[in-house]
Amino acid sequence: MRTDKIKILWADDEIDLLKPHILFLEQKGYEIITVNNGNSAISKTISERPDIVFLDENMPGITGLETLKQIKAIDNDVKVIMITKSEEEYIMDDAIGSQISDYLIKPVNPHQILHSIKKIIDKSRLVTEKTTQNYQQDFRNLTNMMMDNSSLDEWKEVYNKLIFWELELGRSSDKSMNMIYESQKKEANHNFSKFITKNYINYLQPTGENGPVMSNNLFRRKIVPQLTEEVPTFFILIDNLRLDQWRTIAPIIKEKFKIIEDDQYLALLPTTTQYCRNAIFSGLLPSEIEKRFPTKWSNDEDEGGKNNFEEDFFNDLLGRLRIVGKTSYTKVTNLDGGKNLVDNINNLFKNYINVIVYNFVDAFSHARTDVSIIRELAEDEAAYRSVTESWFRHSPLWEVMQLMSEKKCKVIITTDHGSVRVDKPVKVIGDKNTNTNLRYKQGKNLSYEAKEVFEIKKPESAFLPKVNVSQSFIVCKEDDFFAYPNNYNYYVKYYSNTFQHGGISLEEMLIPFAVLEPR
Repeated sequence: MRTDKIKILWADDEIDLLKPHILFLEQKGYEIITVNNGNSAISKTISERPDIVFLDENMPGITGLETLKQIKAIDNDVKVIMITKSEEEYIMDDAIGSQISDYLIKPVNPHQILHSIKKIIDKSRLVTEKTTQNYQQDFRNLTNMMMDNSSLDEWKEVYNKLIFWELELGRSSDKSMNMIYESQKKEANHNFSKFITKNYINYLQPTGENGPVMSNNLFRRKIVPQLTEEVPTFFILIDNLRLDQWRTIAPIIKEKFKIIEDDQYLALLPTTTQYCRNAIFSGLLPSEIEKRFPTKWSNDEDEGGKNNFEEDFFNDLLGRLRIVGKTSYTKVTNLDGGKNLVDNINNLFKNYINVIVYNFVDAFSHARTDVSIIRELAEDEAAYRSVTESWFRHSPLWEVMQLMSEKKCKVIITTDHGSVRVDKPVKVIGDKNTNTNLRYKQGKNLSYEAKEVFEIKKPESAFLPKVNVSQSFIVCKEDDFFAYPNNYNYYVKYYSNTFQHGGISLEEMLIPFAVLEPR
């Protein structure tokens, strides 16, 4: 272990008596700075920026605990080892609550101190090594699972494992192992795209209760069984929430709720709000929505919003399912809408079922594409998760969920689709009426390389609306995105490394569904 750059600040009112300990550590290669009171310790933290602080709990003047709080306010990352004569529980609780790294009871000997230092300095390295070793052991298993998968449930298992390792390796400093993981996830998306291309059309056929849970049957298959007369149900749909983002905010939610079901379901193609969310609230596939609601379904080429009638679709679905009871539908698209939801939440407990559509993640994803400073905030998946976590923790949505947790209710959290970070441009040519989405195109006389896309030459086979005789849909796979040849370089430069949705990927199609109950 290299120690020449490790700087230790030792604060103790009897520091002169600790000279043998200090000499011992200096001989081991550590740089030791000594002070005999809390105020000096605070000043030295500012000027010297130590890696570790040894802090005597019982000093005259400013106490060790107060010194600890001020040191942490200056540098929350500094490692603090509390040294105390007392074993009283409240002192240890206060110290541990202030995020000490270790504590020692006086009298201490030099080897105890050395052991504590090594434990702190080596912890990150040991965690990284253990994580790397475990992932290496699971790597082959994951590879075999990806090659042998013949069912959607098996793909859900693979994706769960991949997300687990993505989060674990994200805490590791081993960049080479992260590169190996990215390669494996890329391979997984390649195989998943082949799986979906082969099975998707069949999944849409009437299969009773044996087919996969998808956007159009999500309410009937997964939500209706949760409804009860005893308590109100809150159905929260967070637009464009990926599984890794759900795994990031779930620990926050567990502070107030028990997660009694944690699953994924399959989003429809194209994986956009227009198709997926309308299908969720209508309980119908897109062409069925168009047929049942000819004045309320909007095709890609139509002007105006594409999700203006979700509440109407939802009320019609409740009627078809013969579900009676008072309901509410709230769509939150800005901060004021979130605050209004907080103010109104107590009134919603009188209802049988309450729908809350919360649009932040999707709006942030689009803003990231268009605004350079936001792109820097969410440069990659880890940063994207971090922004999502920070937003959720400070959002009106979490505020309102905490209010929910104080009463008897059931809470369901899901989404309509996810998004994938695109990287590889695929050339396409279409007329002026071709839609603008980067992950799917629909129109007539589209020109493309068939092997690069998922072709839906007959929209009716995928229950997609058909505007004209020669219309077709093409969908991107893996991390591809469409670019026009006449403006190719612009598309490649502007849209590479942006989060998009509409196509086939694990991130877009295998999306979270969770059922919660207050603790």
